[in-house]
Amino acid sequence: MRVIALSTVKSFLARAGVDDAREPLMAWFRHVRSGDWARPADLKREFRTVSILRDGRAVFNIAGNKYRVVVWINYPYRVVYIRFVGTHREYDAIDAQSV
Repeated sequence: MRVIALSTVKSFLARAGVDDAREPLMAWFRHVRSGDWARPADLKREFRTVSILRDGRAVFNIAGNKYRVVVWINYPYRVVYIRFVGTHREYDAIDAQSV
């Protein structure tokens, strides 16, 4: 998969107090980059804890559900767009379907 907007991850990691997210986020990034999903069921098979939303959206739990990553996936083109990276509390304050 091609991952777009890695700058969103980098901006998040530049914040104070999220040092424990670096390794899990980068492991997630490497795993996603090596993936190849044609449909949401393929993604769910590989990431059992992923939440599949409407219109190609997915929410990943990072570092034992301490952090969340919201993506939009274009399955036919094999592209993952990172839309949001934040703490679980920050995630609760957003609408994952519209970020």
